[in-house]
Amino acid sequence: MDVKVDVSGDMEAPAPANSKGGFSFTNMSNLSSTLAPLEILKQIRVQLRPWSEFLNTQNFKTIASFQRLTGRLIRNLAYFQSNYLCVFIVLMLYCLITSPLILIVLCGAFYITYRIKKADTTVQVFGRQINSYQQGIIVNIAAAPVLYIAGAGAIIFWVIGASCFVISLHAAFYNIDAIVTEDTEGFLSEVV
Repeated sequence: MDVKVDVSGDMEAPAPANSKGGFSFTNMSNLSSTLAPLEILKQIRVQLRPWSEFLNTQNFKTIASFQRLTGRLIRNLAYFQSNYLCVFIVLMLYCLITSPLILIVLCGAFYITYRIKKADTTVQVFGRQINSYQQGIIVNIAAAPVLYIAGAGAIIFWVIGASCFVISLHAAFYNIDAIVTEDTEGFLSEVV
């Protein structure tokens, strides 16, 4: 018994959830378009909400049920994603400024890598030619154990933990319903 099935036809890919284009943390498929770092920074700056709105203490309210809490968390994370990224960056900068040894190691590694790239010379080690790109990689690999000894691992975990704590507190208690308008409602419904 020979059964033939016709599988020919035209198929269209579904439209992405965020049809506006650009970078969004909620639509990670946009990362495949490999945006330049400056373009990502521009998109983050465009999506940055006013700090007066972000820190408005009159909008902080408790939540009645767990179901409303999860909805509020999702909506706040989508609406204030660029602000939350700025909070993370500020906490990271605070840790770098308060840890001078880590700052010295990072600055030293960046300076040596910059000088190697600027000189653009090859070095012969054990009979092999090492170009400037490979030399920069070696310098950064050599800096990793020094950073670990200086306490960079602890700082990374502290920043991640503190960011998660601060961001989740803000997202849980900030009443987004107080500021949602018709145009932002369309944005939030696309995200959720």
